[in-house]
Amino acid sequence: MMTCKEKAKEWGISVRTVNALCKSGKIPGAEKAGKEWMIPDGTDRPADGRIVSGRYRKNTGEIPKKPLPVGISDYIRAQSEYYYVDKTLFIREILDRKNYVSLFTRPRRFGKTLNMDMLRVFFEISQEDTSRYFADKSIWKCGQEYRDHQGKYPLIFLTFKDVKFDSWDATFARIAQLLQEEFGRHSELRNSEKLESYEKEYYEKILSGKVNEVELAVSLQRLSAMLSVHYGKAPIIIIDEYDTPIQEGYSKDFYDEIIGFMRNFFSGGFKDNRNLSYGFLTGILRIAQESIFSGLNNLTVSTVMDDEYDSFFGFTESEVHQMMDYYGVTDKEEELKCWYDGYLFGNTEIYNPWSVINYLSKGCLPQAYWVNTGKNEILEDVLKTSTDDISEKLESLLLGQNVVARIDQNVVYRSLAEDPANIYSLLLVAGYLKQVRKKLQGDGTWICEVSIPNREIAVVYKNEILSHLMRIGAMGRATANMIAESLYALDFQKLQDGIGEYMKKSASFYDAGAEGFYHGLILGLVALMDNQYKVRSNRESGDGRYDISLIPRTSQYPGIIMELKAGRSLDELALDRLAKEALHQIGERKYEAEMQEEGISDILKLGIAFSGKNVRILTEKE
Repeated sequence: MMTCKEKAKEWGISVRTVNALCKSGKIPGAEKAGKEWMIPDGTDRPADGRIVSGRYRKNTGEIPKKPLPVGISDYIRAQSEYYYVDKTLFIREILDRKNYVSLFTRPRRFGKTLNMDMLRVFFEISQEDTSRYFADKSIWKCGQEYRDHQGKYPLIFLTFKDVKFDSWDATFARIAQLLQEEFGRHSELRNSEKLESYEKEYYEKILSGKVNEVELAVSLQRLSAMLSVHYGKAPIIIIDEYDTPIQEGYSKDFYDEIIGFMRNFFSGGFKDNRNLSYGFLTGILRIAQESIFSGLNNLTVSTVMDDEYDSFFGFTESEVHQMMDYYGVTDKEEELKCWYDGYLFGNTEIYNPWSVINYLSKGCLPQAYWVNTGKNEILEDVLKTSTDDISEKLESLLLGQNVVARIDQNVVYRSLAEDPANIYSLLLVAGYLKQVRKKLQGDGTWICEVSIPNREIAVVYKNEILSHLMRIGAMGRATANMIAESLYALDFQKLQDGIGEYMKKSASFYDAGAEGFYHGLILGLVALMDNQYKVRSNRESGDGRYDISLIPRTSQYPGIIMELKAGRSLDELALDRLAKEALHQIGERKYEAEMQEEGISDILKLGIAFSGKNVRILTEKE
């Protein structure tokens, strides 16, 4: 017989996957010895119906399915070479609504760039017949009135998604390069007989890269005018991820410079610009309070709170089902839903597209894919301003509870200093929270119940917010991991040592003393175990209300109930008596009743006593 670890090495897959195959009965002869599966020697790797490296192959040897578009934001490539979720009805919606300038705010990696590139390919005049990229798509079935717009507009396209620099000079230089490239893309203007000489001089100056801030600020306005004259038709302007350099400006201390430039830049391109057919912008934040769109009364904004365009960014439930059916993994839908569903855009349930695609391409392996696509600078910044009330609400969110918050969609980074409660608005629009219920207020804000969307985002809270609540930086991540490992291994002496180490390194005597402090400390530590347990706090069970319980997600783990007591200036004997009192209370008040009702019979009881920086843990098994 061989262990899962040995078989995983032989088959070239993870130990976790081998365990899952054993548990699901897909490995003949596999037997469980204690807590470990044993597999007969010579057993062949079962066909588990998973996708590997972005390409799914049926076990029958049939032609492989299309690969998944991991990181592909080029519409032509995405729709021709990869599995493509058809979002072309977005074009119909735009043409029906006829909004002059539209801003679409959504979290990062929710398909904004791909959608904007789709609009570019559809609308832009091209020497190539680009209609072939839409002939088999939903928009083409909508009628001639929509097809008549295909390939008929001059178009300006800029994406600021990679404009991430530490200084205003470097940022300005990169924006100048992007404008230089876009002007160069319209080389037909260089020898246009319809343009005046001064327009051609300006065109050449942008191409040379030798422009100052004033000259570059009017470049959108000037380029749109030249294109309008040359083609006899006003162009479409698309700005993708417009707020990325603004976020960098905030965190790198050149906020005033970037805001001043963007105000003039957008005003010239979108405000009262008669040389404009449509304008489209995407970003994470609206940033209206800084007057970037000052006087732009023709701007229509679509946010995560609005019903308009709600299904075009991210994947809907039906789209996810079709995708999983295509790859033959519909048995994984519940797991995928738990990890990557949970967003509510308008009134439509939305899955995180980046994570869904990565989950499938990695063989249906649930991980935090989206949160690892970049630095969580928004979280880092807003947590610096959090108050005790906010910390308490963040703790509630960690436990899977809803909290009530006022959501202002016009919030900007600077407003955090004035009102730290704006943290919820930023977290919601950035994708770290979802709105469960909402009610519009007279001033345009919303009162919402918000919660963590899914298990993937819970990982962020565990790693980022938990660090803030617990001040893990003072103790070192290694100590926190030791505590989590001791719970995993049910090594309570190691748990006691780990908590004691944390207390000595990070908790002052002024903090220690009240039972509520210790409750929050333990709650934060056990939240690290959210992959194995559902953590509950202060819940009624039996004849009372327990402090903390850990409900196992699978039967391989025991349930754990914790009762905490605190006293001042206790010697070792008194501390031991207090721990016994806590342990006795669990049994006396039947705190295990809730778990037993859920069918959990293997239950561990922990009586934990604190005094200053000292801790004592006693255990008893049900």
